[in-house]
Amino acid sequence: MYLRNWPARVIAFLVLLGAAGATSASREAWAQVSSPPSTQAHDLRALDGEWIYVEDKTEGRALEQLGPPMSTKFSMRVEEGAVVLNGHGSGHRDVRIAIDGSITEVAEAKTSSRYRGSWRDGTFEYQVEFIRAPETVSDVSIRSIRRSFRSTPEGLLVRVVVDPPVVKDSVGLYRHAEDIEMPAPAKAAIGDLTWLAGDWVGTRSSGSSIEERWSPALGGAMLAVSRTVNSGGKMVAFEYLRVVERDGGLIYIAQPGGKAPTEFVLTELSSTRAVFDNPRHDYPKRIVYELSSEGTLSATIGYIKGGTPRRLDFKPEGR
Repeated sequence: MYLRNWPARVIAFLVLLGAAGATSASREAWAQVSSPPSTQAHDLRALDGEWIYVEDKTEGRALEQLGPPMSTKFSMRVEEGAVVLNGHGSGHRDVRIAIDGSITEVAEAKTSSRYRGSWRDGTFEYQVEFIRAPETVSDVSIRSIRRSFRSTPEGLLVRVVVDPPVVKDSVGLYRHAEDIEMPAPAKAAIGDLTWLAGDWVGTRSSGSSIEERWSPALGGAMLAVSRTVNSGGKMVAFEYLRVVERDGGLIYIAQPGGKAPTEFVLTELSSTRAVFDNPRHDYPKRIVYELSSEGTLSATIGYIKGGTPRRLDFKPEGR
């Protein structure tokens, strides 16, 4: 299953999930926030580490609207009097945010991002304001994003507010990967996926062609290679794929671009449908293959719950 281009799509999706903007009054209130004494440093340490999106906690959101309030994976490193951000969706790395309200500015060619943070009542909160060159400003330009992080027994609750608002503010639950429970595997053998074998070809919305070539089930495994070729005839992506038997079930292993493998557990199986899940992965968390009654194959990737999965449709080569 082709996974390579998901980061840019996910980032665009997250921006659309931003929430109601801060008013000028709330900005003034923000400036007046003072940090509590360093005696609460131990609580602040609970924010340390890498966090994986688990569940959308926003109230009143339809199933197809569910998704993370910010990046599906990010990290925070707690230092004396500050929190260092990585993967927070801005493209900036190692941004050190003091918790005393002082400003950290990251300058780029036509944009400056001004971060200001605080730590109060068990919540770390920061706001980033975007100062743009006049010619880059449009009616849809985001002026600021406010994010807050609170450690709870359930995990890390993250709230995001975007100015100007798109929809209501978004709330999501994140956990460390080791604290996310893996699903119970379905009982299966590699012979149960004989319907997946074959040479499958399709066309992406961009006009590029994509193929997945799956070997027959043999030796407890099925192997595949995926290749994407653009309209100019150039290969732009490839992926190594495997399904292997393990402990009475099946594991789907993806290596986009030949990179390190990511494993997904078979959780549902029928004579024409297979569902593989990995809630500890940032995105995708679910991969589904389904054979239609007409003999075509669909492959979708997405979240385990909600959102709008990405779908590819294949037909047997030569048809």
